Amino acid sequence: MPDVSLVFEVHQPLRLKKFGVDRSASTLYDRYFSDEFNKEVFDKVATKCYYPATYNLLESVHNLKDSKKPFKISFSITGLWLEQAEKWHPDLIELFRQFPKKTVEFLDETYYHSLIALHHDMGEFIEQLKEHRALMKSVFGVKPKVMTNTELIYNNVIAKTAAEAGYKGIFTEGHPGILGWQSPNYVYKPPFYVTDKIKVLLRNRNLTDDLGYRFSAKWWNEWPLTAEKYSAWVAGNEGQCINLFMDYETFGEHHWDETGIFWFLSALPHKINEYEHLRFATPSEVIEKHDALGEFDVYEMNSISWADIEMDVSAWLGNEVQRTYFEELKRLEHPVKQTKDKELIRIWKLLQCSDHLHNICTKWWGDGDVHQYFSYFDHPQQGFATLTDVLLDFKERVYEKLMENGRK
Repeated sequence: MPDVSLVFEVHQPLRLKKFGVDRSASTLYDRYFSDEFNKEVFDKVATKCYYPATYNLLESVHNLKDSKKPFKISFSITGLWLEQAEKWHPDLIELFRQFPKKTVEFLDETYYHSLIALHHDMGEFIEQLKEHRALMKSVFGVKPKVMTNTELIYNNVIAKTAAEAGYKGIFTEGHPGILGWQSPNYVYKPPFYVTDKIKVLLRNRNLTDDLGYRFSAKWWNEWPLTAEKYSAWVAGNEGQCINLFMDYETFGEHHWDETGIFWFLSALPHKINEYEHLRFATPSEVIEKHDALGEFDVYEMNSISWADIEMDVSAWLGNEVQRTYFEELKRLEHPVKQTKDKELIRIWKLLQCSDHLHNICTKWWGDGDVHQYFSYFDHPQQGFATLTDVLLDFKERVYEKLMENGRK
């Protein structure tokens, strides 16, 4: 009798100025980031996705909240998304606050949607989790028990660090290369020598991508996908839990209203509930209810994610420019923090957002199309130039500050 856990990743990056550093800007933030463009994107996605999807979910939750099988959902919302919502659409935050407490769970993740967990020193990773946890407390009045790392990036060290930070569960991809013959529809744990204080929840890749990627694909032999058909697929799965984890922008942005995606979303909770053996549950309920039935062992040099065919970290670190940018930011941690300059420290954190690296991926074929879809650069080489310009300028600002401090 599997529990259905429906989780949405809610994130918008703060995008850089497309053509590099604006040396006439009065602040360091405006020197690198384009709030005009960021607002334009946020406004568009709010209209197409955030408002209609949230109203849709609220209606379903309220319609079923007093039934024997209430509809439950979860959100993993980045600090960057909440900052932009507070600035341009604060009523969106109020909408998220309207979900009854027992029907919604808010998860933790890195505040800046960064790759910081791939650093050898996990101190900054823990700091960004603490920043996010404090945000969840101040905005929604909760202390999350479950976390998702950026892009579901996971390895044993990340699991151990999450356990030490007090989390009871962590989400990642149901990677078939790690699972082997096992199913993603069970609760797992890291190897015994890593930690016994956290459980691992795995995303059901096939079922999630059927909705997230293939819903409006007319070339797909299962198109059109109806709530009845999809619910039957879910019901045909055995296990403890079926974890459907997807971008919130699936609804209205990746698949437009005209595709019928919102009709699907409205019908899905009711169609799932027609199956006696299925019921919705939050991730915390899943880990409290079910024992871990196996180990999920991911060596730290072989990290996994939910991205692309490889399901590794090559979406962000697959080419030389990506790796150079990542390593340079890593090396800057000590100098930046040594300045004790709040503006420089914040900019350093903002520059860690994984989207900056995702935008300059140079993969080909289907994965390349996905990266180009999300990128605002005309081509990766334009992104290379912009990131290099910003990084070199930022390093100059950091070392100027250190010299200034040394003269005082």
